[in-house]
Order: sequence, then structure tokens, then C-alpha cells
Amino acid sequence: MNEQDITNAVKAVLDQMKESGGHHHHAPGHVCTCKKHKMTLKTANALIEKVKAKAAEMGVNAVIAVSDKAGRPVAVQCMDDAYIASFDIAINKTFTSASLKMSTDELSRLSQPGQPLYGIQFTNEGKIVIFGGGEPLEADGKIVGALGVSGGTAEQDTAIAAYGKDAFKKMIEAPEF
Repeated sequence: MNEQDITNAVKAVLDQMKESGGHHHHAPGHVCTCKKHKMTLKTANALIEKVKAKAAEMGVNAVIAVSDKAGRPVAVQCMDDAYIASFDIAINKTFTSASLKMSTDELSRLSQPGQPLYGIQFTNEGKIVIFGGGEPLEADGKIVGALGVSGGTAEQDTAIAAYGKDAFKKMIEAPEF
């Protein structure tokens, strides 16, 4: 791959990221009070409870973080005996997934040597995480936040975060939500 091929590949990935974003449109003057499109503390904590139960079932002492769509933390919980380093890692996984609109597991493949996003982990003041455990959270096809799980192996964190993404989808589809 020459330099032009790499440039074109990065541009294609970034264009794809932009297209997958989107915005929530309403009639002029409409004030959206729909909680589906905003990550609230109540929602974040409810999701964390579900994810903690899954982590415990798997024997993983994890740190679980939920951010808003801009990657800012809304809630973070540390299970007993979780690694100290997992705190920052979980938060950075939410930042990565929210800001790049993809799972950190997917990013791990795109950031390998010779791939279009190789070296991306050195951007954004080192907050980009290139191994599994981060998932964007969507409602009606729009990213409303992200989940970060850290404390197990990359495979365990990836599986727990994927579970959390599915749990979030079920939560927002529930009539009481």
C-alpha cells in the first residue's frame, strides 16, 4: 500500500463514520423530551447494574463506565477488587466508542499495522483505546452514549460490553422506558 492508498483508505473510513452519525430532526420549535435520545444518570446506572451482574456471572471484577454521546462520563462503577488502571481504561473506552462511532473491538482491527487507522491510539491525548470492551449505544439509529468495560481479558471485556449493548437496546425498547 502506498501513501495515496493509505490516505484514500483513511478518508473512506472517516467518511463512513460521518455517514453513520446523523442527527435527530423535529419540526421547528419542537423540544425533545424523549429520554431515548439522551443518556441520563438513571439510564446509565440501570445499564451498569445489568452489566455488573453479567461481569460477576463471568467472574470478572470490572469497572463499568457509561458516557453521553460526546464521550463525557455519566456514571462509573468499580466492582470490588477491580484493577486500579481499569478506571481510566473504561472511561477511555467510552470516549473512543462515542467519538469514533464504533466498538473498540472493531477499532482494534482497523488500527493494526498496515490498516487504515494504524497509529490512531496516539491521537486525542492518548484517550483512544484499541482493544475490546467499548461499545457505542444507539437509540433509533443515533448514538446516545457509549459503554466501557475494563477488568478482564480483552475477550471478556468485549463479551461483557456486547452484552451491555444488547441490554441497552432492550431497555430502550421497553414500554416503561
